[in-house]
Amino acid sequence: MTKRTRSDARVRAPLTELENEVMQAVWDTGPCPVEAVHQVVSRKRDLKETSVRTILRRLEQKGYLRHEEKGRAYVYRAVEPARSLAARAVRQIIDSFCQGSVEELVSGMVEAKVLSKGELETLEEFVRNRKGGK
Repeated sequence: MTKRTRSDARVRAPLTELENEVMQAVWDTGPCPVEAVHQVVSRKRDLKETSVRTILRRLEQKGYLRHEEKGRAYVYRAVEPARSLAARAVRQIIDSFCQGSVEELVSGMVEAKVLSKGELETLEEFVRNRKGGK
């Protein structure tokens, strides 16, 4: 099996459940001010806007977000798309638990029946298309 010895991706502090909800709001909305994030997150949680502002600052310190000033407001944007972040998190799991082997992870997922037959077929098709240069 192929092993990767060194991770090229910068490791960031993991997201809490609430931080993940805030990130999801930013990913879904796109660049947005605190008020827009608060509006989305407060549908599920009873949070004050100041709390959302604090979480956004923390996410920026952790390297997940950046902001720009528009007038008196901060507009936050994600540093990378959710899909890229997920891929890096999986790479960290592979490096930590599977000795750097993607095959080890996938075979473990198949053996543990984490992937359905339909998901396996979709992955096969995806790999086949990538190999063919599509």
